[in-house]
Amino acid sequence: MSEQVKKPVGIMETVLRDAHQSLIATRMPTDMMLPIVEKMDKVGYHAVECWGGATFDASLRFLKEDPWERLRKLRDGFKNTKLQMLFRGQNILGYRPYADDVVENFVEKSVANGIDIIRIFDCLNDLRNLQATVDATNKIKAREGRGHAQIALSYTLGDAYTLEYWVNMAKKIEEMGADSICIKDMAGLLVPYKAAELIKAMKEATKLPIQLHTHYTSGVASMTYLKAVEAGVDVIDCAISPFALGTSQPATEVMVETFKGTPYDTGYDQNVLAEIADYFRPYRDECLASGLLNPKVMGVDIKTLLYQVPGGMLSNMVSQLKEQNAEDRYYDVLKEIPEVRKDLGEPPLVTPSSQIVGTQAVFNVLMGERYKMATKETKAVLRGEYGQTVKPMSQEVIDKVIPGEERITCRPADLIENEMDKLEAEMKEWKQQDEDVLSYALFPQVATDFFKYRQAQQEKVDMTQADTKNAAYPV
Repeated sequence: MSEQVKKPVGIMETVLRDAHQSLIATRMPTDMMLPIVEKMDKVGYHAVECWGGATFDASLRFLKEDPWERLRKLRDGFKNTKLQMLFRGQNILGYRPYADDVVENFVEKSVANGIDIIRIFDCLNDLRNLQATVDATNKIKAREGRGHAQIALSYTLGDAYTLEYWVNMAKKIEEMGADSICIKDMAGLLVPYKAAELIKAMKEATKLPIQLHTHYTSGVASMTYLKAVEAGVDVIDCAISPFALGTSQPATEVMVETFKGTPYDTGYDQNVLAEIADYFRPYRDECLASGLLNPKVMGVDIKTLLYQVPGGMLSNMVSQLKEQNAEDRYYDVLKEIPEVRKDLGEPPLVTPSSQIVGTQAVFNVLMGERYKMATKETKAVLRGEYGQTVKPMSQEVIDKVIPGEERITCRPADLIENEMDKLEAEMKEWKQQDEDVLSYALFPQVATDFFKYRQAQQEKVDMTQADTKNAAYPV
């Protein structure tokens, strides 16, 4: 690239979503976010990720906050910056596939409450599970001129995942009507020179902007960004330094400094970024002191690259083995994980496929016979309830685990009847806003508990009167 051609790289800031999801289990409350919004709005970020992923569940369950209210407050504060969310395709932000009318309604309300960019992914990279979300976003865009559908491909390694696979996926995404593509490297598996090769090939195949998302877990992420930007990537995901590195993203200020004075110069003001970092630093110290931020997640874990297993999945597995007094079987399970993954059609290891593969591998090793016992989730994957995998699943395993059962080959949501009316009828006594129906759709029990708490707050229930048996919450 000649020195004259300027191609500033965009940065999406993750501190209000993925950074605290990765480091402190999504526990940052809205009150912690609001005082710094005005300052963050001055940076000129490509976008700020502040919603979706686990924030919805954590807000209701642990923080006793309405996630919709958080979004509205953030939207009020960010006058000039686009807001972004993470959306699990047909699973929205929950853990099961929902009917298309719920998906459409959720997209509608997300944009209405302030989201600009919806990043949509599927744990199997089955694009059929993403089409309804893209269509819903495009419908709003045609009507109101806002809303951007970004499809994220869960990056992974394996025989099926050749350069040709990624390039073909990029072409299909363009055909689906998405506005941009994200390579979502949740386990930090993408190494620098491979990133350059991947971005270059995808850039030749599609006109869509390409964004790169990775985690620092394996220690290579900043170098991966450097090579990706040189290869033409448009946007990278970073976190302000107090909540960067470890299982989070590379640090925003470091990447801004790296590209200073080059054709990729972001033009962001380091003084403004320093003030944002100063704001979050005491909170980070507080999280360390309380144990909410465990120093373990701040280091580099090269095992991620050796075993291609995301950090969260490894810690799950260790605790499962501990419970069974079988920690000595750790390496047997690590060997078994790629085998189970192959049997199940080589899916990327990301929520929920990582948990399904990991748990099944633990069972296979501890039972002394493979698939002697299969979890209900393993059965669901084999039946096709999560969608189509890149490679065929093992016929031998199918015959052993679900003998004679019918498997589905259509898009799983084609079998789900519209459900908005039914959901609304179930929860109507708690409804104070249309969005409440969606909160209930995703997390029926957790949302109901929150609604009870909210009502108690509004009615200022007195402790002596509180009906704890029915989980009413006093002030």
